[in-house]
Amino acid sequence: MILFCTAVPGHYPVNETTSSLTLTFWYTLQDDILSFEEEKQAVYLQVYRPVYFQLVDVLLYKSHYPPEGDYSSWSSDDKEQFRIYRRGQKHGKKNLVQDFCVKFLCVLPFRVDISDTLMYVYEMLGAELLSNLYDRLGRQLMDPQLSAVWQDTEALLFGFQSIAETIDVNYSDVIPGLIGLIPRINISNVMLADTVMYTIGSLAEWLADHPVMLAGILPMVLEGLMKAELSVSSVSTLKRICRECKYDLGSYAHDILGASQVRFSSQCMWLMQALGFLLSALPEDQVLVRLHSLISPHVQQLDTLSTEEPNPTNKQSIVHILGMLSSLFTTLDVTRQADTFEGASSQTAAPSQCTQNPVVVVLQQVFPLIQTLLSRWLEDSEVVEAVCTVFDKSVRTLLQDFGPVIIHIFAGEEQHISDIQSLTEVLTSSTLAMFQRGPRDHPDIAESFMHLHAQILKRKPNLYAPDRVDLKALFHSGVISLKFPETPTVKAASLFFAELLPRWKDVPLLAEVLQADGKLLTETVLQAVGGGAPRSLTEHFSEVLLGLNRHCPALLSQWLGETLQTPGFPSAQVSTEQKHTFSQQLLREQTNKRRVKEIVKEFSLLCRGLQGSGY
Repeated sequence: MILFCTAVPGHYPVNETTSSLTLTFWYTLQDDILSFEEEKQAVYLQVYRPVYFQLVDVLLYKSHYPPEGDYSSWSSDDKEQFRIYRRGQKHGKKNLVQDFCVKFLCVLPFRVDISDTLMYVYEMLGAELLSNLYDRLGRQLMDPQLSAVWQDTEALLFGFQSIAETIDVNYSDVIPGLIGLIPRINISNVMLADTVMYTIGSLAEWLADHPVMLAGILPMVLEGLMKAELSVSSVSTLKRICRECKYDLGSYAHDILGASQVRFSSQCMWLMQALGFLLSALPEDQVLVRLHSLISPHVQQLDTLSTEEPNPTNKQSIVHILGMLSSLFTTLDVTRQADTFEGASSQTAAPSQCTQNPVVVVLQQVFPLIQTLLSRWLEDSEVVEAVCTVFDKSVRTLLQDFGPVIIHIFAGEEQHISDIQSLTEVLTSSTLAMFQRGPRDHPDIAESFMHLHAQILKRKPNLYAPDRVDLKALFHSGVISLKFPETPTVKAASLFFAELLPRWKDVPLLAEVLQADGKLLTETVLQAVGGGAPRSLTEHFSEVLLGLNRHCPALLSQWLGETLQTPGFPSAQVSTEQKHTFSQQLLREQTNKRRVKEIVKEFSLLCRGLQGSGY
């Protein structure tokens, strides 16, 4: 009956508006089944697997676009409602509202979309679902009559993308075949082409592990860049590929930069971020040459605009060019190393650091133009804000290499360092005072404070004066920030500890603090993992535990033993044996970031009584 209601004929929301009401039921049924003991669960899985495969057929049917003539007659509101019905408000993992509803109310919020439901179905059907979708797509593309119906192909790709956006499919044996099928797809239809682009983007991490497959996929993305109607999806996909696969794109750099000359104003910022990732990984002798080719036209235009009298047209162009530079500086980081926890690929290597940091080179080139601009536009807040953003993104990328630029502003490196040190001390003392009063109403301040000290620890730890910075209070502020429910704050706090832990043996006062309060940090993280924080934050807590295990394993072993022996901690749902197993598994992993995430995630599910639910 429910399946019949889900499959009600017609397209949502033009022909029917009720099918969306049934989607929550399928999650609830799945959750109930997966909450049973293993033996009972196996019986119910055997009974309901055929039903869930039927549900997949229904969901793909309901996600079909209507004939183009009908779709073009829909209102913009109807098209938006259909988009939300398929994909929800955004891609990626569930948001905090969903997590709250699932955790505390045991229900899903009202907006459960087809994409979410397919992800839940995957938790029931597993790899067999991907194989099913792949076989159907293969038959679809090999048969000229079937492939002529673009909606069927689009729906199958949409199914793949819905799963790949939220589930780790890197180990699936059907992905190589899928990557091989995608170039066979005719992307002359815009809606099909959009889904092709987003599907490729969702597989960017897999492509990073299998760079040989880029040769068949990248031309499709670059072709998409040439079409204005595909600018959003193609630029988004290119950015993800450049971020994940940047060390394997050297041979494609010329083609990517060439295709990027076709710029669509609404997507220029994302495109510059993609190119920043690409340039960051090029050999030193190529970075500045290709960077010069990329930005010279814009710098020349900025030079011309800086000498003209202010007017609305000039202002728009100035803000646009400054915005492009800011976006480029966000990702153009030649000093950033590959993730040491993941390990480097044998086929790739991080580039050597440039003797001239390209961000510094560009800033030194444009700084006189910015001075001239400000002399004419100082009273215009939008232009001033755009200039400030350029320097903000530069500082975030450079920090310790920002001295050459500061010389232009302060005319003295030593004075600059002294001023920054004094400013750091004032900011730290005033913010620590806020933490003593209670920071709960200021998650944004806590987030920025954690980011500030993470960057100081990473780039310029000698800014800390032992007798002027309260390291114990700073450590405690990090622990407090881990207790916030806001994802950005917890992420910033985990980054702070990721930078602090490698340095604890080098700073005597920090070593004293860690030995005295490291147990508190461990206890706080375990309590959060055990149910004290939303599940969506578990990944960030796993990074703290990995840092502890990597840099002070003996101490972590001691703290785990002391904290986990407490009855009912971190949850009454886990037994002493399960806690011991978790502790042993965790302590064995000092380098594999992905494995630690899996261990912590599974323990978190045990603590919440959700083992096997797939979250």
